[in-house]
Amino acid sequence: MGMMRSGRCVPLFRGSPAILSAGVLILVTAGTARAEDVRPGSTVQLEELSVESSGAARGIVPAYAGGQVAQGGRVGLLGNTEAKKSPFSITSYTDTFVRDRQARTVSEALSRDPSVRATQTTGAPFDSFSIRGFPSGEGTSGEIAFDGIYGVAPSFRVFTDYAERIEVLKGPSAALSGVSPNGAVGGVVNVVPKRAGEDLTRVTLDYGSVARGGGQLDIARRFGPGREWGARVVGSLHGGDTPFARQSETTGVGALALDYQGERFRGWLYLLAQNDRFDAPLRPFQLRAGVPVPRAPDGRLNLTQSWEYSDIDDRGALLRLEYDLTDAVTLFADAGGAQTEVQRYFQSAPTILNARGDTTSTPQFYAMGIARSTVDGGARARFDTGAIHHALVVQASTYDEDTARQFPAGRGAYLSNIYAPRPAAYIPPPITAGRPRLSDSTLSGVSVADTLSALDEHILLTVGVRRQRVEAHNYLANVGTLSSAYDKSATTPVVGLVIRPWDAVSLYANSIEGLSRGDVAPLAASNAGAILAPYVAHQIEAGVKLDLGRIGATFSAFRITRPNGEANPITRSFAQTGEQRISGLEFSVYGEITPELRVLGGLSLLDGVLTRTATAANLGHVPVGVPDVQLNLGAEWDLPGLPGLTVDGAVIYTGRQFIDLANTQALPDWARLDLGLRYATVIDGRRTTFRANVLNATGTRYWTGVASFGTFFQGGPRTYLLSMSVDL
Repeated sequence: MGMMRSGRCVPLFRGSPAILSAGVLILVTAGTARAEDVRPGSTVQLEELSVESSGAARGIVPAYAGGQVAQGGRVGLLGNTEAKKSPFSITSYTDTFVRDRQARTVSEALSRDPSVRATQTTGAPFDSFSIRGFPSGEGTSGEIAFDGIYGVAPSFRVFTDYAERIEVLKGPSAALSGVSPNGAVGGVVNVVPKRAGEDLTRVTLDYGSVARGGGQLDIARRFGPGREWGARVVGSLHGGDTPFARQSETTGVGALALDYQGERFRGWLYLLAQNDRFDAPLRPFQLRAGVPVPRAPDGRLNLTQSWEYSDIDDRGALLRLEYDLTDAVTLFADAGGAQTEVQRYFQSAPTILNARGDTTSTPQFYAMGIARSTVDGGARARFDTGAIHHALVVQASTYDEDTARQFPAGRGAYLSNIYAPRPAAYIPPPITAGRPRLSDSTLSGVSVADTLSALDEHILLTVGVRRQRVEAHNYLANVGTLSSAYDKSATTPVVGLVIRPWDAVSLYANSIEGLSRGDVAPLAASNAGAILAPYVAHQIEAGVKLDLGRIGATFSAFRITRPNGEANPITRSFAQTGEQRISGLEFSVYGEITPELRVLGGLSLLDGVLTRTATAANLGHVPVGVPDVQLNLGAEWDLPGLPGLTVDGAVIYTGRQFIDLANTQALPDWARLDLGLRYATVIDGRRTTFRANVLNATGTRYWTGVASFGTFFQGGPRTYLLSMSVDL
């Protein structure tokens, strides 16, 4: 927390509490007090109250200067770690940053990260993105962790209503976070849930083009003689027409966080519920072989018919417990799970037939149920051996997932065009009885890691290992009889080193592996349904981090190698014969250039290559969906002479991406401009903030990026967002 300046909060001291009483803001810091009059009518302009002031006490890493990112984040079982003391690349975006961008989902909130790219558009019923060139978060993946735990967050879209932080731990991390449920190796996205800090009652009303609006209520309270009990309730409801033709969306989100902070015992309980309903949801395109990629259409156009829909209902819960056995030993345990119910009737990925943009689509109905559960427990211990300090963690965990699906064959294909969508008569869905089992899996493991530090944490060495077991069963689609199974184990190590020759400079390096469940042979393969052995991906990374107090930067170089399954072009047998390698350079900068000017951006240069392939002609080609450049340049400026008024903008650029292994079809590069304006003031003694954002301000027509199986989405059109938040 810190003093208010030009409509924002400038941090002063970590953990300094803020008290608002009788219209006077009092900042108490290590025996020093400062008061600023904020009585109604005062000229001092205030940002909304931030509950991050008590973040350190609630296990949340404090915000960095400028308030857009945090000083660190969760590094798997190692827990919260300062970025400058971590041998890994991690970025943690704050609730303030998310609200100022008016980002509704995690995918939208990560749009300014140079290592991350959304591969879907905002009108799609699921989020998907790539991290360091590798896909993550597609379909029913459940790839996003919730408070560091897989199996709790919603399956398709994770909304930001209940997010205090959105963290990206870049690179494979099986030894730290366990096996990702759907095999992502480029990184881990973690949502840190909102918890009760400073008392808060915040009402937000918002509106977006074309006619979608709604509101959110956010209430936080602490109770008890020592304020040891806490409750945070967040609820929102939105609905209306979106910027895409014929499309409407209705969403409802509810979240409850309860906690108890005792002297030795601490506990947290999180409950989540959300419903996401689309009429005429956008679908990804696929391109017929030999057809060049046509120019992108107007982002407002929509091929999906008004009678096609997607309805997704999510429920989740997580219980976390900690007990300090001694001052140096803490026991912990977590238990949680989630349930997703899906009913959809929409076109499969429309196939573009020619350069004119003609398409063919077949509506398909499916109903799916996904049940996930997770349990883990372990101990953290701190001790010294001579001049070496140890932070030891031991953890055992298990994750279960069961999926059942009704997926009858589609019928009644209809024709359309990406530049001139055509209405089609209603085609009744071929609904069948029952919902047969599709798959089940159990991911269990034991991890141990130790961070050794010396010379007042100027040298830190992290070593760890995880023994992981992967059990999986696949069942015949629409039948439910067992088709294939495996039970495999693997050991994944991790080594990380940080050397801090000066307090402001950290040199770091790591070697870490990622573990993925093996691919399932597709229907076109001669061994259809066979499950391949788990994949092991390997990363080597080195870099330097600067922390100058008000401005920070990171430069890193990495190389990730990952095997993959592919079909033999002659025998059609599906096997683990492929391998791809992505090497990259990343640069990021964040913080304050001046007290009125804040920056957040970076550059990612990727060099992807197929190092093994069953098709000799593809050897040395660029993997699908890997651009050579990803650039983000963002800044916000408090306008001089106009207290409380801030403008912001960002340029987002993505290089060319191939959609086929033969490298004959490519999405062209694209650039997008986002603009924003906000005004923070006090109205009748209540902190009030008005926000206006324009996404894709220039109306650029583009293809976003490559999603699963070489499919791709059209980019969204120019979109207007307005909101007003009031702290009551």
